[in-house]
Amino acid sequence: MSDGMIFFIGLTFVAVFFLVQGLAIPVFGESAQARKRLKKKLGDIESASDEEAYSSLLREKYLRQLSPIERYLEKLPKMEALAAFIEQSGSKQLAYRVVLLSIILAVVAAFAVWTLVRVWHAPIIAAGLAAYFPFMRIATNRKNRMARFEEQLPDAIETMTRALRAGHPFPAALKMIGDEFDDPIAGEFELTFGDINYGNDVRRAMLGLLSRIPTVTVMALVTAVLVQKESGGNLAEILERISSVIRGRFRLYRKIKTLSAEGRMSAWVLAMVPLGLFVVLMITSPDYLPALVNDTRGIKMIIASIISATVGIFWIRRILRIEV
Repeated sequence: MSDGMIFFIGLTFVAVFFLVQGLAIPVFGESAQARKRLKKKLGDIESASDEEAYSSLLREKYLRQLSPIERYLEKLPKMEALAAFIEQSGSKQLAYRVVLLSIILAVVAAFAVWTLVRVWHAPIIAAGLAAYFPFMRIATNRKNRMARFEEQLPDAIETMTRALRAGHPFPAALKMIGDEFDDPIAGEFELTFGDINYGNDVRRAMLGLLSRIPTVTVMALVTAVLVQKESGGNLAEILERISSVIRGRFRLYRKIKTLSAEGRMSAWVLAMVPLGLFVVLMITSPDYLPALVNDTRGIKMIIASIISATVGIFWIRRILRIEV
């Protein structure tokens, strides 16, 4: 197999790999703008100094449980943010272990590809994909966990509403969610209840829940609880309205997802047809493609077509991504 053919196959594989990561074209979810608004609103209801001090105390307590070497690795730059990201995915892995796994996979993949294919760019591509895999898996698990939590949240809020109307205190309502529901919402509410039960105040406990599950729906719940604690009001009635709004949001999301199905299918076709055509031609007419991949003009045409397809995919993705 010629260098041009290897280059074409590798480039096509990389393009399809990254396109498939974005081709579940999320019609619904928190975009970058939504996350910025969430952080801004969170900053409006919290005291930065108190929360930063509390977070640093929790971080120090977490680090004291590790060995000196692990503590040093966990204190490296960006490790705290990565640890929070891993925690949101529901994993118990240490941040430095994920980074080490990424490095090991990259080295192994690069060595294996160099052993099979003596082309300088092939090991670099393989190493990049292998290094990305652990973070991709964590991101996927985080996304799925957030989605499951939000699906459970309306029922959990309704259970809290009934508990409050029956005369139970707010911490007992949190405990009830932990006892009667499945993970992930049961574990998060159980942790929030334990935070309150062991002496922390409701405000810090609810902000801790929001930091672990940073979504718009959880922000609405936390804001309602904090405002009610500060200004009073009927918390059961407020929670009932929030549950109704969340359910309406999900109904609108499903409707949008149905109406945008044609656009998502167009994106899949745009991504997969060139690769499928390449495979068919390689099987049916093996002498046809070398004229394209062995010529420098053909390589330029291939790169231009892949870039154009990528732009088209992400443009469709941007059009179909609707915030609800």
